[in-house]
Amino acid sequence: MTPRTLIAAALGTLALAACDSQAENEVERQATAIDESYEAEAQVEEALTEGTPEEAAGEARADALREQGEEIKDRLEDDADELDTTPQ
Repeated sequence: MTPRTLIAAALGTLALAACDSQAENEVERQATAIDESYEAEAQVEEALTEGTPEEAAGEARADALREQGEEIKDRLEDDADELDTTPQ
């Protein structure tokens, strides 16, 4: 799955989930998977540019990917936390 597909799946889970711990846990698992996919993309970027004139730019792109993955994960986890606090 691509990161965008994982994001769509996580958001779909948020939209359909009932307010219970199981739903929150599932969203958090998906959030972690998304973050890990961005980390994997960052590692590929670094590997492809290592030792080349593009190495510094590759590291910058990898850092941006890591940051983006972390931000998505944090946002989804925050939304999942609200699942358990929103009254039905």
